[in-house]
Amino acid sequence: MCQLLAMNSSKPAAVDFSFAGFAERGGRTGEHRDGWGVAIHTAGACQLMTDHLASVDSPLALAFRRQPVKARSVVAHIRKATQGRVALENSHPFTRRLWGQTWSFAHNGNLVGFDPPAAHAHPDYTPRGDTDSERAFCHLLSVLAQRFDQAPPRQELYAALATLAADIARHGTFNFILSNGDLLFAHCSTDLHYVVREYPFSVARLIDCDLSIDFSKHNHLDDRIAVIATAPLTSNETWIRLQAGELALFVGGEQVGAAPVRCRSRELAIC
Repeated sequence: MCQLLAMNSSKPAAVDFSFAGFAERGGRTGEHRDGWGVAIHTAGACQLMTDHLASVDSPLALAFRRQPVKARSVVAHIRKATQGRVALENSHPFTRRLWGQTWSFAHNGNLVGFDPPAAHAHPDYTPRGDTDSERAFCHLLSVLAQRFDQAPPRQELYAALATLAADIARHGTFNFILSNGDLLFAHCSTDLHYVVREYPFSVARLIDCDLSIDFSKHNHLDDRIAVIATAPLTSNETWIRLQAGELALFVGGEQVGAAPVRCRSRELAIC
């Protein structure tokens, strides 16, 4: 199946170190050669890069590694096709607008017989490709748009997404990342892990390539960065595995669930 990578930070952060190992799984250390993409949530905007080429062969992926963009949240994906053609329109992440915000979504898994009823369709959320993943994303946003005229309190959004995710997951494996730049939801069906990088920062070593970094030389004492991936990216950090059926919510680099969030400053970080 596909591979997921996401980052959520208390301050704008560059995800180039984590992406360097992740991209190797798109054709070199993994068999996921059917496209890749990344959604970069900066202040008030979302930049989307997608390609139908394997990430190890993609000039766009190489350019992203060499010139990373600092952002509060990033959602990335490398694809092994289960449903849908190998085509640009089927490369994750997918993005749509809801409540005046750009939401990005990437999925790992296979949904069998998932065909949402037409009654739940919303004209703004029609799939452009032919994957089960984009159908699931459009269905999520359609239901949320019908249920809430404007962005609801975070606790209500969390509860609605937890119910929708559980309903869709009855059709198969539904590991996904969903973000609007501030909130980052991670739903686990089978495999999804995360690590939180904060003071005291240490050296991390990638599993998929010979690369390490001393985070203490790049981050401030109050930086806090959560990195989420299908499988751990580093060999010497403590990655936490989400439980099957768990919906995690990250805000400001913290795994918070639906709890209140402490405010943090906005500077720069690296992860």
